[in-house]
Amino acid sequence: MLDLAGVGVLARAGLLAPVRPDKLLSMGLALARYGISPATGYAAGAARHPRRLALVDDEGPLTYRQVDLRTDRMARELRARGLREGDAAGLLARNGRGLVEGAVALSKVGADVLYLGTGLAAGPLAAVLARERARAVLHDEEFGDVVGPALPGRIAVTTEELGRLPAGSTASPLPVPARASRQIILTSGTTGAPRGAARSGATVADAVAALSRIPLRVGETTVIAAPAFHAWGLGHVSTAMLLGSTVVLQRRFDPERVLAAVQTHRASALVVVPVMLEALLGVADRYDTSSLRVVASSGSALPGDLVQRVQARFGPVLHNLYGSTEVAYAAVATPDDLAADPRTAGRAPYGVTLRVVDERGRDVPPGTAGRIFVGSGLAFAGYTDGSDRTRLDGLVATGDLGVLDDTGRLTVLGREDDMAVVGGENVYPGQVEDVLAEDPSVDEVAVVADDDPAYGARLVAHVVPAAGATIDVEHLQQRVRTTLARHAVPREVRVVDRLPRGATGKVLHRQLRERQGGEAR
Repeated sequence: MLDLAGVGVLARAGLLAPVRPDKLLSMGLALARYGISPATGYAAGAARHPRRLALVDDEGPLTYRQVDLRTDRMARELRARGLREGDAAGLLARNGRGLVEGAVALSKVGADVLYLGTGLAAGPLAAVLARERARAVLHDEEFGDVVGPALPGRIAVTTEELGRLPAGSTASPLPVPARASRQIILTSGTTGAPRGAARSGATVADAVAALSRIPLRVGETTVIAAPAFHAWGLGHVSTAMLLGSTVVLQRRFDPERVLAAVQTHRASALVVVPVMLEALLGVADRYDTSSLRVVASSGSALPGDLVQRVQARFGPVLHNLYGSTEVAYAAVATPDDLAADPRTAGRAPYGVTLRVVDERGRDVPPGTAGRIFVGSGLAFAGYTDGSDRTRLDGLVATGDLGVLDDTGRLTVLGREDDMAVVGGENVYPGQVEDVLAEDPSVDEVAVVADDDPAYGARLVAHVVPAAGATIDVEHLQQRVRTTLARHAVPREVRVVDRLPRGATGKVLHRQLRERQGGEAR
C-alpha cells in the first residue's frame, strides 16, 4: 500500500489520470493473464493507447497495438515449435524490436527470459545456456555463428524470422500461461563468470522508487543508448511500458546518431552508461538537446570532473544511479546532489532501505566506512544456480564499501574485495582513481592492488593518457600523496591504450590483474 508520498510521485509522473472503464477492464485482464511481465506492459498499453508509439528502432516505428499483435503471432510460433511455459529461453539481441518483442513473446508463452550479453563468445555462451537449462534460443541473425555450437537439442529461431511472420497467423487463440514469466539477467561478470540473477515480480511501489528520484513522465520519449539486455537499460524499457512512453533504440552506440535521435524526436530522457558520456560530450555542440530533462546514467562510477562537464553542457539534468543486477536501485544522485558533491551516489529512493554496517552488521555512524546493504521489492531472488549474496535482515549486500553522510547521501568507496591494506592502512582504490582522473593528463584510470611481501599490498594504476598528453608519473604520485595520504600512492603506473570494459562500461579489474602488458613506469 502506497503512502501519500508514493501517491504524490505517481501524480507528478501523470499516472493518476482517469481511464475509461472499458480500457481499465482490458488492462486488468492483461494483468490477470500474464502477471507482472513484459507481456502485460504491451497488452495493457494496447488497450489504453493503441495508436501511441511504443518504440522506434533502426527498422522504423511500432505502436503499442502493433507490438501486442506481432508478439501474439510470435508466441504462437514459439509454442508450435515446442516451447512451453516454465521453459527457459535465451534471448541474444541488440537494442531494437527483436529484443523487446522477443521478451514479450516469451512472456506470453510463460517461458523464463534469459537475457544474454551480446559480447559473449561461443564457449561462455554455451556454458551459460547449459547452466540455465535453456530449452530455446532466440537470437539476431548476426549471432548465428556464436550461437551455433550451443544449438544441438535446443529450439532455435532468429528474431528476424519471428518479425516476418504474416498477419494471418493470428487465427487461433493464444493459451493463457499458468505461470508468469521470470526475467533472468546475467551479472556483469567483472569479478568472474556471469551468473543468472532471477528477479521477482515488480510492483507499483517499485516503479515509484525509480520515479521518486528520476522525474520521468507519462507519454514522453526516451532514447535508450545503454544495452537493454542489462538491468539498467531493461529497467527503462519496463518503466516506459508503465508510463506509456516511446523508447528509441539503436543497435549500436554511435554518439552522433544518439544525439540526432534526441534532436529529431525531441526526447525528454536519455539513458546511458558512464563510458558513453565522454563520447557524447565530444559531439554535443552539433545537436539541439534542449528537450532533455533527464540524462540518466548507471553501470559504473562517474568521475567528479565528468559530472561537472556534463552538467555544464546539458544543464542540471544528470541523474546517476548506484545499484546492481542483484539489488536493483540502491541510491540515485539528482542534479542537486551532484552539485553539492560530484562524487556522491545520492540518496535511497522511495521504498528502498539503505544501510552501511560494520563487520558485525551494526550501523556505523555517519562518515564511517562500512559494508553496503540494500533492500527493496526489486531485489533479486537469488542466483539461478542456487547460490546467493550475503543477506542481513532481509537486505542484500552490494559487495561494496561506502560512507553515509549526515544527510543520507552515500559515497561508494569501492568493492569490498578491492580494499587494500598497505603498510597496515586501509586504502580504497576508487578514491585513488578519483584523484588521478581529475588530472588533465589522464583520460581514464583504474587502480588495482597486487600482493606485496613487505607492505601487504601495492597499488598499480593503469592510466590512459588524454589526447596529446604525456604521463608524468612523479606528478601523479605527488597528486595522490598530497590529496589522500602517502600509503595511497600507486607504487607503479602503467600507461595503456585502453581499459578493458564490459557491455555496461564497467572496468574489468580482473582482466587488469591478469594482464601482463602495459608500459610500466
